[in-house]
Amino acid sequence: MLKQQTKSGKAAPPSTAEKGQPVIEAAGQLAVKLFPHNSKKRKLFFTGLKDLYSSAHNKDVLIIHSPGGWGNTHWEGLLDWEQSVVTGVTAVVEKLGYSTIMKQYFRSGDALWGGRSWFKEGLFFLWGKNFRAEVFAKELNFITANLPELRIILVGASQGAAFDNAVMTHLSDAERIYSIELGTFFAHMRRRVLTQRNLAIDSNGLMRDPMCHRDLWKGTKSYFKAFVLWFKYESHGKQVKFTDCINTPGHEYQWKYPEVHGRITDFLTTVLGEKH
Repeated sequence: MLKQQTKSGKAAPPSTAEKGQPVIEAAGQLAVKLFPHNSKKRKLFFTGLKDLYSSAHNKDVLIIHSPGGWGNTHWEGLLDWEQSVVTGVTAVVEKLGYSTIMKQYFRSGDALWGGRSWFKEGLFFLWGKNFRAEVFAKELNFITANLPELRIILVGASQGAAFDNAVMTHLSDAERIYSIELGTFFAHMRRRVLTQRNLAIDSNGLMRDPMCHRDLWKGTKSYFKAFVLWFKYESHGKQVKFTDCINTPGHEYQWKYPEVHGRITDFLTTVLGEKH
């Protein structure tokens, strides 16, 4: 490859594109390693990893939100309390002096897994096995290896919190990756692993969360009411997401609740500290 020459005759420093080329090549190699026999998944993985790397470049902290429910709800469709937590986390990190970028990670409902998303999420709920958690952990390891100053904060709610914890179990020695987990479902509690890099919040400080503490009656009742409400909307020609119809008192973690913003602020201040 010919190098660009300056007027003085010396080779010019490599361009940004040239500097990033080895990273792109390494991302492609990782994609081949993970998906050797599926070109479609390989391409989606490579594109996603490249986008994540590009977004985090020149930032201090990458905040990644894992939605609750099926894990495919885009920002504009999130429940307000889930939005409030992600917004609150971002504000605290920036107040500590760090530049940030927020991305969402959709673990189901996309072209990668197609119509089997619900089945895979069900298996994850029952058995805790999730191949995407292992794959995502490899993505995060790749990002931090190639951006040595970057910190990563995972923020997950409900089923998303359990997914993030599963990811963290594959990142046992990743010192610059942290996880904030809110309202983990009871089925995941027995296999949950917590370290100093995880913050698990199982109560909003106002009332007991039935989804965390195996209160099956309250949980079942809330889902039954949600189905009735959803069916009512659908019968009147109004399309709404089923998750928007669920109202489970205690299983919502508004940022304004002292227990929520207080614990998260303390955690981020401890693990990040103020930027000097």
